[in-house]
Amino acid sequence: MSHVLFVCIQNAGRSQIAQALFERAAAGRHQARSAGSRPAAAVHPEVVEVMAEAGIDLSGKVPHALDMDDMRWADLVVTMGCGDECPYVPGKRYIDWELPDPAGQPAAAVRAIRDEISARVQRLVAEFKNGG
Repeated sequence: MSHVLFVCIQNAGRSQIAQALFERAAAGRHQARSAGSRPAAAVHPEVVEVMAEAGIDLSGKVPHALDMDDMRWADLVVTMGCGDECPYVPGKRYIDWELPDPAGQPAAAVRAIRDEISARVQRLVAEFKNGG
C-alpha cells in the first residue's frame, strides 16, 4: 500500500480534489491525505459544487495544515503550486503538478481543473498497479 500526500497552499481546492479522486480510484488499495502550507478556513465553494457534480461531497472537509507527521507518513508527495512553501524531506519521492488555482474561478474552469486532476490521478493509480 502506498501513501500519497497531495499538497497545495490553502488545501481548499486542488489538493482536496486530488485526495478525493485518488481515494475513489484507489478503492482502498492505497491511502491519501491532503494538506496546505497556509490552509484556508474552508474548502472553496466552487470546488465543493463541482465535486458534488462528480458524486463526491467535500462540504464537510476542513483544510489541514501540512506538518511533519504528514511528510513522514507519505511515500509520495504531490505538490500543486506551493513552490518553496512546501518542505523537502530527503528520501521522499516528489511530483509537481502545475495546475491553476480553482479559487474564484467559474464552474467551467473548475470542472476543467477537476478533470485534469482526475486524469493525472488515474495515471498515478495505474503506475502503482504496475509496480511504480
